[in-house]
Amino acid sequence: MTDLPARRLLLVHAHPDDETINNGATMAKYASEGALVTLVTCTLGEEGEVIPPELAHLAPDREDALGPHRMGELAAAMAELGVTDHRFLGGPGRYRDSGMMGVEQNDRPECFWRADVDEAAACLVEVMRQVRPQVLVTYDENGGYGHPDHIQAHRVAMRAAELAAERAFRRDLGEPHTIDKIYWNCLPRSVVAAGFARLRETGVTFGGVAEPEDLPGVVEDAEVTARIDGRPYAAAKTAAMRAHATQIAVDGAFFALSNDLGQPLLVEEHYRLVIGKPGADLPETDLFAGLVAS
Repeated sequence: MTDLPARRLLLVHAHPDDETINNGATMAKYASEGALVTLVTCTLGEEGEVIPPELAHLAPDREDALGPHRMGELAAAMAELGVTDHRFLGGPGRYRDSGMMGVEQNDRPECFWRADVDEAAACLVEVMRQVRPQVLVTYDENGGYGHPDHIQAHRVAMRAAELAAERAFRRDLGEPHTIDKIYWNCLPRSVVAAGFARLRETGVTFGGVAEPEDLPGVVEDAEVTARIDGRPYAAAKTAAMRAHATQIAVDGAFFALSNDLGQPLLVEEHYRLVIGKPGADLPETDLFAGLVAS
């Protein structure tokens, strides 16, 4: 890729919809500002549970056609966010959704959980050396909440960042590139508490209310390095979440997954900086804070 924009952001996620729930407003913000926003999704999400009854036939225990359908949902969501560079790790279907931790799908040789980390990382290195991101966003070491594909996405992203900078690693993948800043998604405890307070006050049409401690990546407020004010992009994020219709039901400022338990739809998105130098003021309000365009 030639004539790259001055600011370049790479996000690595496990399944379609993870990117919108975690980073939809952030992606819309930077895309609208002219940054190159690149999304790499590691699986097609074939093992997801389907919410709309009329689409139940797509489920893995029936037609097993959910993966291609979710590719379409992802494309629609990215159109809402203004993101034009979205890819699947190693190409669509290279790695299959592993299902939740402890299920038999974890043992399939083609599932992402069983992938060789360096082999999968090489696919990501190729992307890194093409788009040369200054900033990488992915999950923490627990994948936010222990899903095997999220844990593996973390491992692959972090390993790829190491390998991308090594001159000796696979010269056929392009010139070495060092990523300046790596962030992990997180949720400040105070923000989660306020969101659930609004949920209980408002009341929603879901079957119940999720437990705040079940949300992925909840941390103490002091651990948060960056906060992106996504309020100007709330409509775009909400529309993108609606595009993931097999996985997400949206009710105003709240949403539910297949468990039909409501949780707040957060448009302020938060991050922990784990590699790189933070900007002068904390929490940062720009993931590129402190960087010189290159």
